[in-house]
Parts: sequence; structure tokens; C-alpha cells
Amino acid sequence: MQRQQAAAGTAARRSRAVAEDCRTLYAQSADPEGFPPPVAIPDEYSRALTAFAQTLEEWERRAGAWAARAGDGYRALAARAVDQAAKDALVRRAALGAAPLALVSGAWLQWLSSPGNGDSELTMRTLALYAQDLGAGHPGADRGSAYRALLHHLRLADRAAPVTRLTQDPQVSDLAFALPGPLLAMSRRPDEHRAELVGADLCLRAVGLLPPLAVVRELLPAAADWTVLDPGAARRTDTPTGLALARAAAAALAESPDSPGLIAGFRWALDLLQRWSSGLYEEVSAALDPAFDMAELLRLRAREAALYHQEFKVDGRTLGDWFTEARTAPHGLLRALATSRLVRPGSPERSPLLRGLISENGPMFRIFSPADEAVIRRWIRSLPAAAVADRNGPDTETARDTDTAMDPDTETAMDPDTVTVTVVVTDTDTDTETATDTATATAPPLPAPMAPVRGPSARPDRAPGTLREAYHLLLSRDDTPALRRYATGYVHGWLARSRVGWDTAGHLPPPRWDPRGLRPWLQEQHDRHGREFEQGADAPLPSKEALVDATVQLAPLTLIDGSWLQGFTDYGHASSDVGHLLFSTYWDELGNGDLGLNHPLIYREVLREMGAELPPTASREFAQWPGFREESFELPVYWLCIGRLPRTFLPEVLGLNVAMELSGVGGGYRRARIGLEKYGFSTRFVDIHNTIDNVATGHSAWAADAVDAYMATVPLVLGPGCEPAIWERVRTGYRSLNPPGGRRARRAARHATRAYESKGAMH
Repeated sequence: MQRQQAAAGTAARRSRAVAEDCRTLYAQSADPEGFPPPVAIPDEYSRALTAFAQTLEEWERRAGAWAARAGDGYRALAARAVDQAAKDALVRRAALGAAPLALVSGAWLQWLSSPGNGDSELTMRTLALYAQDLGAGHPGADRGSAYRALLHHLRLADRAAPVTRLTQDPQVSDLAFALPGPLLAMSRRPDEHRAELVGADLCLRAVGLLPPLAVVRELLPAAADWTVLDPGAARRTDTPTGLALARAAAAALAESPDSPGLIAGFRWALDLLQRWSSGLYEEVSAALDPAFDMAELLRLRAREAALYHQEFKVDGRTLGDWFTEARTAPHGLLRALATSRLVRPGSPERSPLLRGLISENGPMFRIFSPADEAVIRRWIRSLPAAAVADRNGPDTETARDTDTAMDPDTETAMDPDTVTVTVVVTDTDTDTETATDTATATAPPLPAPMAPVRGPSARPDRAPGTLREAYHLLLSRDDTPALRRYATGYVHGWLARSRVGWDTAGHLPPPRWDPRGLRPWLQEQHDRHGREFEQGADAPLPSKEALVDATVQLAPLTLIDGSWLQGFTDYGHASSDVGHLLFSTYWDELGNGDLGLNHPLIYREVLREMGAELPPTASREFAQWPGFREESFELPVYWLCIGRLPRTFLPEVLGLNVAMELSGVGGGYRRARIGLEKYGFSTRFVDIHNTIDNVATGHSAWAADAVDAYMATVPLVLGPGCEPAIWERVRTGYRSLNPPGGRRARRAARHATRAYESKGAMH
């Protein structure tokens, strides 16, 4: 027995440590330029489950059935709430407990697209799903923002933005980060975890609205747009459901060698959801007892309070001693307060604790927030005049410390070492549970599923040796410190080159940003493009050979169309006031989920017409293809490098984006069309760009609006007077699309790169 108790204690401590680790992972993984440690789903999830529910459809059914039962269990708690204070306590616990997952709903898909896979069916399917989660095209329309609005409505949003602040909220348990922490970390290494991420996502769509939110919806049906908070639902009646889109993504992956990871990811996510939901159920249901919330309040405030209460005694001990004990065991202090002269059981208005000590004239004024005071009032009101000590709750720790507690509706009882699977037979005609197989099967032991298993990165940490190698490595989202240093140094060098000959550069954005916006200048440039096209109408066209050569040499650039914006698929950027315009552009470049409109695929069609059948873009063979000249990789590598650094080089990316989207509109694309048409090649690629990049409602307009949205925030965020320096960075980014190429410019680039590398070496 002692050995079993010791083993149980060890397992509990391990689970707590793992949960704390997941909390840290959550914060680390929110930064698009950060380096969260590598994580992995334990292999046992694949090996142990081969005998159970072999298909994704079966796992979907099981997840949906569990979610329905768990949701019913949470809804039943609403009926047990005897007053408004109890209802408020239920809502607060459930809403905060679901916050770490709901505030990043869909974020685990953020990096599944990359410059190297932008023409694949799987990328289109996952990006379509992710775009729906974001509410693409509209700022603040993502599912996470909808949940933040709910928290604001409930006055619980103090630490909801940015999401990393949520890890600082002591009201949110470590267990709440056990799934979203590893999921976000895995999303930063999509090449290693693509199948598991798609499987986990399918699980979350099958579950739908998180079960704990059922009690919030029951008590406050008008508090939120619950359809938006359900990742399995459709955002609009004329669009597919999230679950249907997730199934399409899984189907696109099902035939690949990575397909076993789909079920492993699904099962892992379901396991963690069940553990988290059952633990939160215990916490939420315990909150029906006012003593639970009061004990939790004492525990959270005990550390500071212990310093200030050495003189006042309660039940023969100083309050300082009581508070020291309450940091881990608050119920003793709770009972002592209930029987002290500070409290009048059943009458908070008459209790000196509220009437005197924390009143505006008391020595503890503003120590407690209004929400804290509500907890104290509710607890005092619940105390009977007699047998007070018997009514303050058991002398046990809070449900927060019970890592393996289960609610009655949980599908499987899960402890850290074993999992027992109950097979449920469902009547497919009525879709109701008709029988339960009395025989149960025990799967092989599984690891604690909250544990992110750490291991070495799949890629060696070394910088590229050549420009072609850099191109190949940068096509993937995977990153290493050495590759990051290379990318940052390359960008510094390219921007230094772009600043050379600044005084003689023509057609740059205005010297100063006008608060009225960039649109008037944009229209002027469009007019200029039109005039230049008309003036050059009689200029001879290039030969067919020259046209084919130019088209082929542009392939390393054009086949990664939009790659300078890849950083804006990040959840924190993609629906922001600035970033939503850039994500919409990126989404457009890849065809909005339609392979027939995918720009890289359309360009490959032209190449085939010209007799150029190139290897897949992401392959090493593409970068080493002998038909490309070395200089054909210079600008593409810059795009790939700066696209990885959306936070460090945001002003430059914005300027580059304006230059890129404006470059061919009104003139260049029209002239290219004439040449292609003359030699019998498809003009579809240039036709599409000349329309979607237009300066009224297209990408050029969006690019200008993104600049204006950003510049309008500079005085507020960076301080008054910072606008000129930031604007110069935007202008440098604009020129970086076509920087000077002379010896002086290239020497400036080498010097800036070496200066960055030397600075990095010093640190």
C-alpha cells in the first residue's frame, strides 16, 4: 500500500510538472520568431491503439458522443446553482478554464502552408480551414477574438490580450494549457507534425463547442455568437462547416506515408481534452460551494498577506502563520475565519471583515477587487449560524490539485499509466446510444499524455553554404538558430544595398507619410504606369527565346508568390488591423483554396507550354536545376528571409508589399500579355495579376491600406516623433524590390551582413 501511495504521489508530481511545462510552452510558442523546444506525441499513441476504432470516422463518433455527454454534465450544473452568485461562479470558472484553448482556436494550423508546398492539395485544404477560423478579410473576426469578446462581456478579459498574458493569470490552472501548449509548439514545426496537427484539429472540430462552455451557454445564451465559438460549425450559412473542411484536409493527407499520425494526433487530442474537461468539471462543480471559491482566494493571496498579519491572532495563531500555511492548505484558515469575530455567519453586511477592514476607511482598502469582495460576501452569506466549522468544506486540497479526477460523463477513466476503453454500440438509424458492451478491453500502458516528449530537431543547426542551398532550406517553415541568423543577416545586407544611392532613386513613396493616406500617391503611380505603357507601345517585343528565358529565370521567384507575407499567417498577425490585409493577399496568391486559381500552378502551366518541366519547388533538385542562373535566386532568397521575420522587419515588409503589388499593374502586365499572346502562350497569369492587384479594390489598395493602418498606430505604440524613422524603413522596403546592383551597393550589403554577424557573435 505504501509503495502504491508513493507511486501515486510521484505520478501526481510528474503530472503537475508536465502541466507547468505546457504553460511555459504556450507562452514560448506565441512568438512567430521564437524558438519553442521540440515536442512530440509519444509513439505509444500509435502503437497502443491499433486494436481500437481503426478509422477516423469511428474516432469522430466517439469524440462527438463524449462531447455530448460531457456537455450535458456541465449543463446540469446550472440547475444546481441556487442563486446568481453561484451562477456567476460557474460561468467564471468555466470561461477562464476554456480560455487558453478557445483564445487560439485554429492557431495550430498557422504554419501548415509554406513557400515550398503552396501548390499542394493538402495546403489548400488546411488553408481554407484556417481562413474560415480567421474570418479572412476582416480584422478581429477570428474565433479567438470572438472568445475574447465573451470574456470582455463577462469582465474576465484582464489578461486575455495578448494571449501570453493568460499564462500569468493564477485563476487559470496549469491543466488548461496541457493541450494548447504542445499544439502551438508543434505548429511551429509543421514538417515534423503535419499529420498529428491535422488529426488533432479534426478531433477538436468533431468535439465542437468545448463541453465546459455548455454551462456558460445555458446560463447566458445571448452572451456570445456560439456558432463562431464552435470550430466544427460553419461561419456562415453559405459556407462549409469547419468539420467538413477538416475532413477534407484529413482526406488529402490520408494517402501519404504520414497518415498513421492522423489517428495518433486525434487520439492524443481527445485524451487531453477528456483529462482537462474532467479536471475542470471538478473545479466548476466545486465552485457551487462558496467555501471553494473562498479557499481559492485565500490561497492566491496568502503569500503577500503573510507579511502583514503578524500581530492579529485568530484561533490562537497569528494570521501571518495561518497565511503561510494557506499557500498550500487554505481550509484551516477558512474554518478559523468562519468562527472568528471578523465574520458574522449569514450576514456579510454586519461582518467586520467587510464592514470595517476592507471598507474605504479600513486598513485593507482596495486589497480586494470587487470580484474578490463578491466571493467573500457569498461565502459569509452561506455560513449557518450554528455548526459553522462543519460547513466550510473538507480538510482537503482544491480540485486544482487532482490531476486525474474524472466527471461521470467522461468516456474513459484515464490515470497516468493505463487507459480502459469502453466500446459503445450506437444505433446508426436513431443516432442514440442503445447499448454498452459490458466487456472492456485494456489498451497497453500509455505515457502521461500531457507530456510533450522532447527530442532533437529534425534539421541540423548549420547555415546554408550557397545561395541555392539557402533557397531550398528556406522553402520550409522549419527553423534553426543558424538558419535564422543567416536569414536575418541576408535581410540586413539586402536593405543596406537598397539604401545606396537613395538621393537619386526615382518613384519612391513620398518623403513624409501623409495622415490622409497613401491612396492618392498610389493612384498617381498607376497613372504613370499607364502613360509609360502608351509611350512604349511601339517598342519592339523581345524574341520568343528571350521571353522563354526570362519566364524560366523568374520561376524561383514566381513559384513562391506571396512568400514575403508568409509570416502573416501567424495567428497573432493574420486578423490584426494591419495583418488581415496581408493574410488576405497571401490567401489570394494561393487561390483562396481553389487549385485552379493557384498562382504557382498557373505559372507552371505557362512553363510547360514553353517546354520547361521543372522539378517540384520544394525539392533539392529544383534549387540545383542547371537551367537557372545563380542571380535568379538572389531576390527569392530575400523574399524567403524577410517573410520569416514579420515582427523584426514589419515596416520593410509593408513597403515591399506595396512595391510588389503595384509593380505590374497598369503597364508591366499589359506589355507582358502582348508578348505572351504573340507567341501563342497563355496570358492567364498576367491577366489575373492585372485585375486582382488593382489600385481600387485589389492587392495594391490593400497594401496601401496596411501601411496607413500601421503608420496611424506608430505615435501611440512607439511614441510621438517616431514616424519619420519608421516611414524611412517603409520606403526602404519599397525600394528593396529592385535595389541598385552596382559594386558600391553590393559592398554595402556585404558590410551590413558582416556587421550583423559580428554583433551576433559578441552576444
